[in-house]
Amino acid sequence: MTAFAQTSVIGNVSDVNGDAVIGASILEKGTTNGTVTDINGSFTLNVLQGATLQISYIGYVTQEVPVTGQRISVILLEDMQTLDELVVVGYGVQKKSDITGSVTSVSKDRLEKLPVTNVLQAVQGAAAGVTITQTSSIPGDAPDAYVRGRNSINASSGPYVVVDGVPISKSGGTLNDINPNDIESMEILKDASATAIYGTNGANGVILITTKRGSTGKPVIRYNGYLGIEDFTNKLEFGDGAQILQRYKDYVAQNPGETLFDGFVKNEYESENYKNGVTNDWIDAVTQTGIIQNHNINVSGGAENVKYYVSADYTDQKGIVKGFNYKRYSVRTNIDMNVTDYLTVGTNTYLVSHNRDGGRANFLMAEAMSPYARMYDEDGSYTIHPMYSETLFTNPLMWTTTNPERRQFNMNINGYAEMDFGKVWSSLDGLKYKFNGGYAYMPKRTNVYEGKSVNRNNGYARIFNEETQSYTIENIVSYARDFGLHHLDLTGLYAASRKKYQNATSEAEKFMTDDLEWHNIGSAETHKVGSYTDLYSTISQMGRLNYSYDSRYLFTFTVRRDGSSVFGDDNKYGVFPSVALGWNIARENFMQPANDYLNTLKLRLSYGKAGNEAIGVYQSRVKLESGMLAMNGGSSAALWPNENMGNNELTWETTRTFNIGLDFGLWNNRIDGNVDMYFSTTEDLLLRRNLPKISGYNSVYTNMGETANTGVEVTINSRNITTRDFSWNSSLVFSWNKNEIKDLYGDKKDDLGNRWFIGHPIGVIYDYTKVGIWQEDEIAAGLHENWDPIAEAGDIKLADISGPDGVPDGQINDYDRSIQGQTTPKWIGGLTNTFTYRDFSLSVFIQTVQGVKRNNTLIGIAGDEMGRRNTATEIGYWTPENKSNEWRSLRKNSNKHGYGFPSDASFTRIKDVTLSYNIPQNTIRKAGLEALMLYVSGRNLFTFTDWIGWDPEARQIGRGSSAWDGTRGETVYDSSNYPATKSFVFGLNITF
Repeated sequence: MTAFAQTSVIGNVSDVNGDAVIGASILEKGTTNGTVTDINGSFTLNVLQGATLQISYIGYVTQEVPVTGQRISVILLEDMQTLDELVVVGYGVQKKSDITGSVTSVSKDRLEKLPVTNVLQAVQGAAAGVTITQTSSIPGDAPDAYVRGRNSINASSGPYVVVDGVPISKSGGTLNDINPNDIESMEILKDASATAIYGTNGANGVILITTKRGSTGKPVIRYNGYLGIEDFTNKLEFGDGAQILQRYKDYVAQNPGETLFDGFVKNEYESENYKNGVTNDWIDAVTQTGIIQNHNINVSGGAENVKYYVSADYTDQKGIVKGFNYKRYSVRTNIDMNVTDYLTVGTNTYLVSHNRDGGRANFLMAEAMSPYARMYDEDGSYTIHPMYSETLFTNPLMWTTTNPERRQFNMNINGYAEMDFGKVWSSLDGLKYKFNGGYAYMPKRTNVYEGKSVNRNNGYARIFNEETQSYTIENIVSYARDFGLHHLDLTGLYAASRKKYQNATSEAEKFMTDDLEWHNIGSAETHKVGSYTDLYSTISQMGRLNYSYDSRYLFTFTVRRDGSSVFGDDNKYGVFPSVALGWNIARENFMQPANDYLNTLKLRLSYGKAGNEAIGVYQSRVKLESGMLAMNGGSSAALWPNENMGNNELTWETTRTFNIGLDFGLWNNRIDGNVDMYFSTTEDLLLRRNLPKISGYNSVYTNMGETANTGVEVTINSRNITTRDFSWNSSLVFSWNKNEIKDLYGDKKDDLGNRWFIGHPIGVIYDYTKVGIWQEDEIAAGLHENWDPIAEAGDIKLADISGPDGVPDGQINDYDRSIQGQTTPKWIGGLTNTFTYRDFSLSVFIQTVQGVKRNNTLIGIAGDEMGRRNTATEIGYWTPENKSNEWRSLRKNSNKHGYGFPSDASFTRIKDVTLSYNIPQNTIRKAGLEALMLYVSGRNLFTFTDWIGWDPEARQIGRGSSAWDGTRGETVYDSSNYPATKSFVFGLNITF
């Protein structure tokens, strides 16, 4: 009976500095009975008398402590070797001190404590060398990301994403499919040494994500949830009743032939509201308080041979513009099983559902509405043209009467099996084989019906179904051994992948009733159907050698061979090698006198090349289109050439990169960081060239041209103050990038039509230089006659900067256009300060983006149509009485040369602020809780900028662009204007 008696052990775990070790694993040896330490490093566990506790934590040496009493105190010692093995580098892990490439690890605090729907939102501005832009705040929209600038001109330059060893980029998945709560670590590979292992996929950088796994011990249940509201980051004011009446009056005065209805308003449908003194705030009518919530629950644990992690997540976001909604449901299961001593198998399975249903208000139309415009007809339905007889603008709310479906699913099943041959035969110690397999099935559907409520009196329906199926198979052999002071690590890979995409479309018009919407598409009079299928596949081989001597002298060599189906038969394969050297200078004997203050000093050099397919399937082939054509008074099936001419000689874009880096740590790593400089060139660009119509084709892809990127990256982390009760930590990141086109067509000449200029970035603003507004006295004096003979008072005055001979010629013409700036930032930076006082923590992150210009569409639209629409009060206009030298007149053609209004889009933003409180365990223990954290967080709180508009980062859609007026509702998701948002959330994390 005594042998089976239990006792309750109360203990505390700390490090050598006396600080609590939070989350340390406490396990009764030989059993699955265990727990973890709380925020104070404390634990309580019922064990058998005479038991031994195993106490472990990542980065510390595991200790075994016999239970000799009811209270124990344990001090864990740092395990430097374990700490060095925590960096994922692709197809394995590597000691941090032995890494020769440029790798950035994202802080776990940013992954765990920020309420975001996409993990890139947490990384924005916080990782050196990574430019992330949130151009759209539409619920469910993902940010754009570039690693070390743009390489390609016609192709995407987004990074390659790998989750738990399985790529999701080529399968059609995105980071929107990955629940941020499930992420354990995130690394970004940037230079050729780090990315070459992914060959053709690594040219634009690689993002490696590792999800959470189970651990030995009793089940641990965690709940993370938050609820918050969203609002405008900057809410513009639009003209009220008095302002719009004055604008109409000035518009008529400046445009002969224009008249006012009832002598005051511009349009018939404004008259009634004007007479009754009724005005509508259209921005307020189409917007609402946004609500965002997320609930995640996960269970992890395991026995000696089986470990599991299971999570379920629900995200619901109601946008600030009516009808913009996003719901995501996801389930993940990660299981690891030791089948034998030498064989481990596991699965990484997740299911995700995205729902963006609902008709949406058109924010661009709301901007245009007069406050006197009619909102409803007599029957209570929305007025189609609120400012009739003006028919250019439709009711921004009428699209909320539709009910489109926009749904997407991702079913991803991944598995692995790893065999350790050293546990079968000791002579093979260090030899391992791992099999990775992944299958993804992604169906998507978009169903739309447009009827009388949106001015489609005959009815229109569209059903669009898409489906992507893909698989990835990887065979990985690795061998790692130590021979005295020598360490050798070999990795070999053979992999294959395949993706099949298909879609089917059905469109119909002329329905008898709107009631059935798209549910009975066969009842329409006219129909149109279509379908499409393509197939993409790759085969890859890779070899990597890592060697180190005494962890002082480091060498890495990688070579990868990729084959892709997108190229012609003779050019399918490309070979991409890289080499890197590292020197841990701080470990040299001559550096011993500096050991008191210098902990880390490592020099890194790397050079290599990576490839980029950069084109879609079948672009190298001659393709034919099929359909029905009118012939001989009827219609017949016909084939005709695709607009793009095939080119069987196409081959890989190749990016060569040289990187020099320095890692440092000072004063017991109180200050640490790294500095990197890189130089890269991309050759044999896959450029889409225009062809003369007489050739029968519009364009052809060819290998020509060269781009370059040069940059500097700096990361500095510091522990400014560290005491038992208070700490202050800072993290600073800085990235500068210079992107330029070196050549295009082999003649060192610019491509003016595409706005590509030798010696300048890929994306630039090429326009005139505005110097003011033409005034009446200048026109009367004839100052414009040679300079700009078509100019009138109130028109934009442009600078004469050049002529046919390269010198000013006294007149405005095409020679007076010049590069005004670049569309990507010259440099970005971020500063995080984290303050901790006992159980309270405050984190403040400031982001800055500098040296970027954009054409200001809001100013352009306002000027072109100011007399016919409303506009922001920040934008003024010229009149004979108000002789503005900034704003043009209300004349219909006051911008005769098509000036685009390039404006400085630089900004500095208080990106996020989070205040958290960890409730002491002695307070929550009676409720059976292990940990409870409460927090409040705000994102995009304040923005400092000279930009005029909703936000300098937000995407702008101009009238005349795709779906600007809301027609074809299925495309509104991609094109509609949507203002930038800020959020305030309250959240809690509970551990049971």
